Amino acid sequence: MTAADVRRVGERSLLVEVVGPVEVAALYGWLRERQEAGTLGAVEEIVPAARTVLLDGVADVDALAALVRTARPVASDATGGRLVEVPTVYDGADLAEVAALWGVSEEAAVRIHTAPEYVVAFCGFSPGFGYLTGLPPQYEVPRHATPRSAVPAGSVAIAGAYSAVYPSPSPGGWQLLGRTALRLWDADREPAALLAPGVRVRFTAVRA
Repeated sequence: MTAADVRRVGERSLLVEVVGPVEVAALYGWLRERQEAGTLGAVEEIVPAARTVLLDGVADVDALAALVRTARPVASDATGGRLVEVPTVYDGADLAEVAALWGVSEEAAVRIHTAPEYVVAFCGFSPGFGYLTGLPPQYEVPRHATPRSAVPAGSVAIAGAYSAVYPSPSPGGWQLLGRTALRLWDADREPAALLAPGVRVRFTAVRA
């Protein structure tokens, strides 16, 4: 990163812009490692997004900006999160379409999707919705031109560079591959969200 990538936002925040989600995950891991070691300084919140990381509630903005400008995070910095297994029934409404886009059978499409270990790059859209990186670039697929008015909770889906699980019923334009009974969001659970930035995720194919 260069100095131009780090910008002050308000009185107590910094915004760091990087190339994309892989770099976001690496930087987030680098920051969390130093936060846990007590060498980052006082920071209330670290919030990753698609191409940025926001550091909010910073006690010494100038000192932290200088530290972040020295950062040279690598992909291995993003691999220390806990692992969540997502048992998935691959019978989604768009499985055949995705398989056709990939030029493979539906069975091969399932193997492709279950092969990687994913990482939650950031969360958004709805509570508990994690954007998962890890699917190779050649398997990126477009969103639907017209979103569905309702997607069931637990739907396993892909769009662009990301995989995801819908934590609650909502509209959505992602390609639906299957479904899981795993509860991604539970307001009565602590923490309520099963997924958080840095968490590793593996999808496993199961029968209905």
